[in-house]
Amino acid sequence: MTTIPSDRIRLLIVDDHPVVRDGLVSILHEGEPDLEVVGEAEDGKEAVVAWRNLRPTVTVMDLQLPGQSGVEAIQAIRREDPAARILVLTTFDGDADIQRALEAGARGYLLKSERRATLIEAVRAVAHGRRYLPPATAARLVDAMESERLTPRELDVLKLLAEGERNREIAIALGLAEPTIKIHVNSLLRKLQAKDRTEAAVIALRRGLIHPTSQ
Repeated sequence: MTTIPSDRIRLLIVDDHPVVRDGLVSILHEGEPDLEVVGEAEDGKEAVVAWRNLRPTVTVMDLQLPGQSGVEAIQAIRREDPAARILVLTTFDGDADIQRALEAGARGYLLKSERRATLIEAVRAVAHGRRYLPPATAARLVDAMESERLTPRELDVLKLLAEGERNREIAIALGLAEPTIKIHVNSLLRKLQAKDRTEAAVIALRRGLIHPTSQ
């Protein structure tokens, strides 16, 4: 199980951009005597292997990773050790992204736009077993909890709708009747408080319910 060394907080950095990893190492390792970066990983699968071998105090995890996503990596690590302490550091700021990460088992959630001091504070908080959510992030999470959640089928429809597919094409892709798709679309518009399909797609992207396929 995860333990906290008495002298140093051991960190695993997970990000697919080498420049970002180098910057985090500089921030977290070189300037803070109680922090030590013990490993790096550039994708989700590599993160799980590195965590298993190193057993860091805190894993600093991006969500946008090639192959296995950050959320999937968090889930895999937490299956091996429910006490594993993971801090998300990402550009994804949608309430759905925050909710997914926390439900997967992350103990904190930060945007890469945060200040250095905030990152260090978050790392130390998570290392000592506390949750860390900046006020703006916590507010987004409250918004998500107050919103009606989409069903898995509605999310399937939403992804195809955002790609510009019409009801007939969505029905064929999902193996459903076209009237059933119309019901799902109407439900999506109501839950997202969107006036049309285009606005629904924009809202879904902003909230992190879906992401551009290029990501």
